[in-house]
Amino acid sequence: MTTDAAVDERATAAAVARFAEAFDRHDVDAVMAAVTDDCVFESTAPPDGVRHEGRVAVRAAWTAFFRDAAGSTFETEQQVVAGDRAVVLWRYTWPTGHVRGVDVFRVRDGLVAEKLSYVKG
Repeated sequence: MTTDAAVDERATAAAVARFAEAFDRHDVDAVMAAVTDDCVFESTAPPDGVRHEGRVAVRAAWTAFFRDAAGSTFETEQQVVAGDRAVVLWRYTWPTGHVRGVDVFRVRDGLVAEKLSYVKG
């Protein structure tokens, strides 16, 4: 017998995995296919990040990020899923360095609705 929480957590993990695979490929179309129409992305830009709301704003933010991120990779260090939320600890590496951070995801109807990003430093 499966509980609703277990079903939610599997769906949450699958949605975040789909998003991450597209993000790792720098495939903005696939990333956008993995998010809700009213998606929210908060970047790590100092001091408090920049909030992007809705498909147009989020697409523009990720298009610019991918354009400027040649040679970079994300590595998931740990992922914890609880209901419709996922917390992903990661390491972002580019040709001359790296940074570690965390994303807090919220998933709705099998799609990422929110990605809030934080960085150490």
